[in-house]
Amino acid sequence: MFILKRQDVEISSIQHPKRDQQVPILHYQGQTFRLISVFKASQEEEARGLWRELTDNRGKACVLLEEPERYSVWGKVRLEQLDSDTGGHAKTGIFVQASIFLLQAVYMDIEDFLGTRQAALFEKDMAEFMRQKQFPKTSSPEAVKSLLIQDPLDTGKLPPWQENHVVICLQELHRLGKTYFGNANFAHPVVDRLQDMPEGERSLFISWLNQSPMSKLWQ
Repeated sequence: MFILKRQDVEISSIQHPKRDQQVPILHYQGQTFRLISVFKASQEEEARGLWRELTDNRGKACVLLEEPERYSVWGKVRLEQLDSDTGGHAKTGIFVQASIFLLQAVYMDIEDFLGTRQAALFEKDMAEFMRQKQFPKTSSPEAVKSLLIQDPLDTGKLPPWQENHVVICLQELHRLGKTYFGNANFAHPVVDRLQDMPEGERSLFISWLNQSPMSKLWQ
């Protein structure tokens, strides 16, 4: 919808009605936009990819803000919509989806390169980990088995994880993968494991991953 410079807009923040945090808000010609994702200056292609995905493919009203040190994507919102807080849930769902893609990729690699016995042991290890951490809807061996074969694009079947579940899942997945393979090469590059995700959602996850402590694990 819009590609704008910093001097074109006004940015402020408001108190989130349900959480103890400030929400960045961009104002442009009487319209308000909520921050969706931030990219480094070197990630122009990823930023434009997410912006095009949201505007062209999903018909969303979005702003791509170009600044010398970064790019950011903002989605149009009415301030009263923040009460429903749907944005965070949608974003978290994308992170859950991506983490399941990565989980399945590592599982299939173990099966292909190390054999079905090692794959079964990996499945058992993941099931025990999720049981100990009490992952919602995936704390039983049967649920983990289903998770390893389900279509991550079927959003109706995604487990109701929060962002913290995604973080500790990816940390444990990297630890186990390194144990099974003997090195961390299986984790690189992440984008190759996420080719079935829509470009915009993939870019959103990669952006989040690059800014998280796990960027050193999954690159």
